[in-house]
Amino acid sequence: MHRLLERIADLYTPVRLRGLLMDGLYQTALHDKGIARMNTSRITFHHAPNSRSGSTLMLLEELGAQYDMHVMDLTRGEQREPTYLRVNPMGKVPAIEHLGGLVTERPAIFAYLADLHPEAKLAPAIGEPLRGPYLRWLSFYGSCFEPAVMDRFMKNPAAPVSTCPYGSFDMVMDQVEAQLTAGPWLFGDRFTAADILWASSLDWTMKFGIVPRRDVFEAYVARFMVRPAIVRAVAQDAALARSHALAAA
Repeated sequence: MHRLLERIADLYTPVRLRGLLMDGLYQTALHDKGIARMNTSRITFHHAPNSRSGSTLMLLEELGAQYDMHVMDLTRGEQREPTYLRVNPMGKVPAIEHLGGLVTERPAIFAYLADLHPEAKLAPAIGEPLRGPYLRWLSFYGSCFEPAVMDRFMKNPAAPVSTCPYGSFDMVMDQVEAQLTAGPWLFGDRFTAADILWASSLDWTMKFGIVPRRDVFEAYVARFMVRPAIVRAVAQDAALARSHALAAA
């Protein structure tokens, strides 16, 4: 088991603390100098591999953030166990804890973490012209894209455009395509945390055949997936998924 954890730890950058799957909710975490205990001044990241929370792992890597990771296995229903439900009663990932506060919902998590690390320049500051559009597109994801995608996936009958919160599925897709057309990112040359949310989500939903494979979407995702921090996060998530599979074997 220790050798397996060491192999996973090798995927992590040496200068930043990384959390690994250990016993208990507030588990210990490995880093380059040995063992460290989680504390409330650090970010605690509640995560499950092969889930939506993978995008938050990507963001943490892009930010160069220090964090402790509490890893759960969704196939075993660990996110529904009482210990985690005391953290997030919805039993969903991702969630982060910082300074004694809980943040859930990816648009909120992304806004919080990007503002927490201004040195990474992944969030336009208050007063910058892009601040409003940046918040708009974080919110548009949660209020329009995700509901539209889930309605399409569940094959729910379409509501009238006048009463549907997101208008229609095609309207949402057209809005996203129009925003990305100038490229290379949502806001031209400015890469932000919003790009991590959107590119990772487009990648996942296209793979599942929910979102159509429009050329603009595919080119956007392809640019995103080769970024070093994203490659690193994908490798970490895959290693955690393999560790769950080996544990279950």
